[in-house]
Amino acid sequence: MTAPVTARAPEGAVAAALEDVAPLGGFFALTVGGPDHGWHPVTDTYAGGLTDLAEAVADRYGTRETRIGVSVVQLGHAARLWSPVLAGTLLHGIVPDLADLHRADDTAALRLPAPTGWYADRIPHLTDALYELVVEQHLAPLAAGLRIKISPRLLDGNAASALAGTAQVLLTARPDLRGPLTELTTALLATGRLAGTGHFTGPDLSFRRRSCCLLYRTSTGTTCGDCCLAR
Repeated sequence: MTAPVTARAPEGAVAAALEDVAPLGGFFALTVGGPDHGWHPVTDTYAGGLTDLAEAVADRYGTRETRIGVSVVQLGHAARLWSPVLAGTLLHGIVPDLADLHRADDTAALRLPAPTGWYADRIPHLTDALYELVVEQHLAPLAAGLRIKISPRLLDGNAASALAGTAQVLLTARPDLRGPLTELTTALLATGRLAGTGHFTGPDLSFRRRSCCLLYRTSTGTTCGDCCLAR
């Protein structure tokens, strides 16, 4: 992400922010530091088309449709990106740098080798910067590496759903942040590939997307709460 050098935050401040937001839920947790063993650059996962994680999810749901596994994994990964970014920005004014992000060899967990990041209030055009950080630097190369045919708008809808879900968790934890949280999330949902993917339907930031993650095609027949097929 492009940002002024003067926007860089001390590693201690970034680490403290990430440690504070982690208890909000599993998607908010980013391992920081520690040995490299057991981790690999997340770009390797993107280049591999999410194959290992997608196959595991497909097996879990008892389906041969690999695209369902891909969709569910991409949705979860988007949530793991948006959650620490949105929480760090709004709760601490810290945007974590995800350029050197790693993924666990055997799970979907994520790690930053070093706690680097920026002060949010020193980043020009913050909405565009956050969009670049998550969508352009991570979700776009993830989509480019997929080895199966899947609708780009489905993936965009997953990214939007993950963002809205993150916002709902934050609103529950910090209702005093309703104003800035709603403003930033609404702006992000109107940016780039997220535009037109869905809309908020209530003050609790409940969301209705215009696509489906395909979970309904598993044996459970389940639709998510924000699905266009839900009633």
